[in-house]
Order: sequence, then C-alpha cells, then structure tokens
Amino acid sequence: MNRKEFFIKIGLLTAGLAFLNSKTTQAKTAKPSSELKPEPASWKSDEICISWVGHSTVLINFYGKLILTDPVLFDAIGFSLLGLTIGPSRYSAPALTIDEIPKPDLLLLSHAHMDHMDYPSLQSLANKYKGQIDVLTAFNTMDVIEDLPWKSLQEIDWGKNTIINDIKIKALKTRHFGWRYPWERDRSKGYFLNGRSYNAYVLERNGKKLLFGGDTALTDDFKKSSEKVDIAIMPIGAYYPWRMNHCSPEEALQMAHDLEAKVFIPIHCKTFKQGMEPADEPMKRLHAELPNYVMVLGLESIGGTFRTA
Repeated sequence: MNRKEFFIKIGLLTAGLAFLNSKTTQAKTAKPSSELKPEPASWKSDEICISWVGHSTVLINFYGKLILTDPVLFDAIGFSLLGLTIGPSRYSAPALTIDEIPKPDLLLLSHAHMDHMDYPSLQSLANKYKGQIDVLTAFNTMDVIEDLPWKSLQEIDWGKNTIINDIKIKALKTRHFGWRYPWERDRSKGYFLNGRSYNAYVLERNGKKLLFGGDTALTDDFKKSSEKVDIAIMPIGAYYPWRMNHCSPEEALQMAHDLEAKVFIPIHCKTFKQGMEPADEPMKRLHAELPNYVMVLGLESIGGTFRTA
C-alpha cells in the first residue's frame, strides 16, 4: 500500500467515525457579512491595504501585489469527503466570497492545520485561476495540495528567504504544532528533519515590512530573528485552555512590540469556536492592553480594511 492509499483508507475510517459524532455541512461558501465590505477594486498600486476576510484569512495589497493568507472561505472546516465537511461551522461569514476575491499573486500558507490549509477553499481558488497562482507554504506541507493546478508551489523553512513576484519573504519559526492528522510526524514532537512545520512570514516590498504571524503561542523567536516590521498581523484567539499553542492578546502585542511594529492587525478570532474564552473576550483584552504600547490598531472587525498611502 502506497502513502496515498494509506491516507485515503485512514481518512475514510476517520470520516466514518466522525460522522457519528459531528455535524456534517455541505462545502459551500458562506454568505458575506453585510456590516463591512472590503473594496479591492478601489485599491491602488502605491499603497498598502489589508482586509480581514475572517479567521486567519487576510487579503493584502502590498504595493500592487495581492497576497491571500490561509484562505478559509466555506461554512465549515474539517475532514472533506464527497463535497461534505465534517467539523466545526463558522459563526461569522467571510467578508468576501471566492467569487469576490480577485486573483491573488501569492497564496501564503502558515501550516497544514485544517483551519489554515482548507483544501476545499484552496481547490476552488486553484480551479478558478488554473496555473495562475504562486503558493508558498511551510516545510513538509506541500503534499496536502500538490495535486492542484498552481502556477508554482514551494516550501520554505525557518530562517530561509525567497523572492516571489517581487516580494521578499522570510520564514520565521513560531511556537505551535504541525500535524494535520494526529498520527503524522511534526516538529513539535521532535521530528525536525521530516516533521510537518509551521511558519510566520516577514514580507518586504518598497522598503516596508509586514509580518503574517500565522499561528503561535508566546515565543521569543520573533525577537531573536532581529527583524523589524511596520505592520504585524497576529493571532489573538483560542488561547484558553490552549496556551501551549495559541497566544493571548497581551502576548500577541508583546511579540509585535518585539518586532517594533507600528500597526497591529488582529486575526484568529471571531470566526470559529476553538477556545473556551467568550467570543468577544480577545478583542476586549486587546483594547485594554493596547494603551501600554506605542502601536495603532489597524482594524478590529471582519470586513474591516487598514489602508495607507
């Protein structure tokens, strides 16, 4: 039995067991929120625009280059089988549907967890823009989506640099874990040579730097990188009781401060029930802690856009 056949059989067994205990949802795009709506058609090539689509999905106009992070654009996340998704449903809709998102120049994927590397969302984007999208992902994770029709697909490891579409990119180590299924090897289990990895990214263009923090608990790895950024996009939710893998709002601000960020963009909250903290708590704690830093809150609502010339 080859590796692909093994995963298919295990996946079918897992799906059957999960079906008995989980909600099953048709893989369809949730209706967009009517409160705030990004307007990428109005963005200009001489500015930075950052729109929060939901969870860790952010659409970035980086001086004319469009970057989409960890796209999760359907009603639910989890194991996909025959057009159905077995797993948690989102309680807030994405600000943009797949049909409304313009063609990204780059898809940036932090790691292989199903709420960050959502196969149905990635499949839909790849099929809509066949052979037109470059994808960058963490070490030992590209196998999840290598069957899709990308323009290019490559991995990058911690501390390494690359250039894609005139965007300089550096991968940073985070404090998280990488397996997509529990039996897989990942670096949090000590498999540094062949385990699934997990990245944050520093993006540089026209003398400005952005951080996409991916998913992380409190770590001094950002500080050790000696990077300095203008804008930090950081996760702030699902910290209780998962402090070993997810940072609190206060810790996210501290790590952004370590990078001397001037603007803070929160993500990884307001979308899925992943932690035991109340849904509105992360943003409340963020507001309470922010006055202790010389940092601007770029946006706070799904659909909101931070924009600067």
